[in-house]
Amino acid sequence: MLNAIHKSAIFTSVLLFVLVQSSSAKASNALHKLSLEQNVMAGNYQSCLLEQLATADDKLTLGEIRERCQREQEKNVEPEPRSPVIVSSVPSSLLRERQTKLNPYVLTPHKMNYALPAISTNRIHKEAYQSINGYEENLADLEAKFQVSLKVPLNTGDLLFKDDALYLGFTLEAWWQVHSENLSKPFRETNYQPELFYLAPLNWEPFGASTGLIVGIEHQSNGRGLELSRSWNRIYTQFLFEKDNFAFSLRPWIRLEEDEKRFPLDTEGDDNPDIEDFLGHFELGMAYKWNRLEFNFKGRQNFSTNYGAAELGMTFPLFGNVRGYATAFRGYGESLIDYNYSQTRFGIGISFNNIL
Repeated sequence: MLNAIHKSAIFTSVLLFVLVQSSSAKASNALHKLSLEQNVMAGNYQSCLLEQLATADDKLTLGEIRERCQREQEKNVEPEPRSPVIVSSVPSSLLRERQTKLNPYVLTPHKMNYALPAISTNRIHKEAYQSINGYEENLADLEAKFQVSLKVPLNTGDLLFKDDALYLGFTLEAWWQVHSENLSKPFRETNYQPELFYLAPLNWEPFGASTGLIVGIEHQSNGRGLELSRSWNRIYTQFLFEKDNFAFSLRPWIRLEEDEKRFPLDTEGDDNPDIEDFLGHFELGMAYKWNRLEFNFKGRQNFSTNYGAAELGMTFPLFGNVRGYATAFRGYGESLIDYNYSQTRFGIGISFNNIL
């Protein structure tokens, strides 16, 4: 799996370079274009003032003339175009986020971005680390977790349909043994998930709702070697439904098969051939906003093996754009190293964006 690790590291580096370079270049062009448009608008306002001073009734005050020109200018301002974007795996405030034509390559949240200083488990997965002497005995049941998830649109105009878009996304999840007393505060597990996906709104509005469809391909791995290596590749589609303060998502996938390992420590081949037995073939997501609270749910199930997982979350206001975040998880696959391990987890921390 060493070659796979090197390839994953190279891919991640290239991905981040592309995101930063494209965002910087396009932001500069956008600011230049915005400046030109502002100058045009200012010119129209000045022309209106001169015309009114020459032709308006003498009884009009200068303030009334300014107010009249301001109203005329506001009439000529075109509304900002609305483009469908997905914020998370319900994801995601369907068709809600606005991507302006002036800055189409801006980085935006993909899934939730959060930090949990404390997340507990009823039993940490010690068996997975038996190959590291003295490591598993000192793992703490209380650790920290955080997730960073971003995406960038790759097109400026429509591709196949009106308001469709092609995105490059990247999600990082990390589990940090910061509360362990007998270890040097290591990261127990880190999962990397680059993906490429296409989003198009659907011309179907049941009950007055907005709907959309996503088709994508993704890789997910933990970047480890030999016995600790876990990874898989998937092609997925996702149906999105949103109405008012409720969102629904259904995301089925097909795993891309890999060759079997010739021997247990083979660096090539499938690290986890039975992963679908535990993580299933689909994910169901829902979100509901009630006053200033937002509730979300994610669930997976394999009906053949009866293995699956469920996760509940709630965000609540704290200060500014930072919200409190509480979460509860039960089942298999909370991380890749735990794909075949069932546990119950509770976490508390902060969130930097909502689903709706």
